[in-house]
Amino acid sequence: MKLRFSAVLIGWLLCMALTNCRQDNRNNEQTNNGFPEPPPLNETDSLHPANGTRSPGIAEDYTTTNRVIWQKPDMIIDLLGDVSGKTIVDIGAGTGFFALRLAPKAKKVIAVDIDKRFTEYLDSVKVLELPEGMQNRLETRLASPRDPLLQPSEADIVLIVNTFMYIEDKPGYLKILHRGMSEGGQLLIVDFKKKRTPIGPPSTIRVPIHVVEEALYDAGFRNIVANDTSLDYQYIVTAQK
Repeated sequence: MKLRFSAVLIGWLLCMALTNCRQDNRNNEQTNNGFPEPPPLNETDSLHPANGTRSPGIAEDYTTTNRVIWQKPDMIIDLLGDVSGKTIVDIGAGTGFFALRLAPKAKKVIAVDIDKRFTEYLDSVKVLELPEGMQNRLETRLASPRDPLLQPSEADIVLIVNTFMYIEDKPGYLKILHRGMSEGGQLLIVDFKKKRTPIGPPSTIRVPIHVVEEALYDAGFRNIVANDTSLDYQYIVTAQK
């Protein structure tokens, strides 16, 4: 009798375990909506530090902070003007917050990152998020921390969001970037203000807006305009080749 009871108990426990496992899988499917999981990161990883180092507590996508609200992607994209027929380079593209929004509008978007996990992720997710006829507009490019690996005059527009602070040799990187842009090409940099904000990286690693301006002048850019009022936590700097 005891043996029979034990067998029944074991069978019941196995059944419950299988039921819970199936339920977990269903919950995961509902949570992910059928999309691939973003690349796994350690808690202290930044998504695309341009100098290849890790910065405590920083994640580029800031997925738990209502990024769409404070980042205002539509407003930033509007600043680029008419992008149809143009090649846009998104430096530090990460999981494609801007690249996926720009691909339907531009002739081509090159999503540049130094982390293979993100280029591979974008290559997978664009098949799900973009119409079939637009998927070839989004190209990923695995670059080095010191060089975005652009061809001469390849980019009409360059976007650097939440990434400039991580670039180690800022003047040198901008000079290389300058060569990769077409004549009259536009550069737009968005980064965190050098002050305490509810979200964002530690203030110690943030770059003051005047440092960005000086680096752009040194690299040969012109028509530099700084805007620190349109976004609550960040400034926007635009420049032209």
